[in-house]
Amino acid sequence: LGVGHLADREPHRLSGGEQQRVALARAFAGNPALLFADEPTGNLDRRTGGHVAELMFALQREQGATLILVTHDEHLAAQCDRRVHIDGGELRESV
Repeated sequence: LGVGHLADREPHRLSGGEQQRVALARAFAGNPALLFADEPTGNLDRRTGGHVAELMFALQREQGATLILVTHDEHLAAQCDRRVHIDGGELRESV
């Protein structure tokens, strides 16, 4: 995720994208069985967001974690095994 050089920086000195990448790295470092990701690429440019998404899904597969992802990014959502959306306050399975 390219965040090793940020280890000694205080969080308020990081950009939004750097904070997001550090949070993702910390989340996967603990080998979680379940990981919630709310807009994990929201503050990242398209290139970095794509790289982070690739790594996130690769780590999810390698570690066998369940990933619950919340996003408005249709491209990112399309990479998920199962998709649901909220429509009129109701949870609906995406086709």
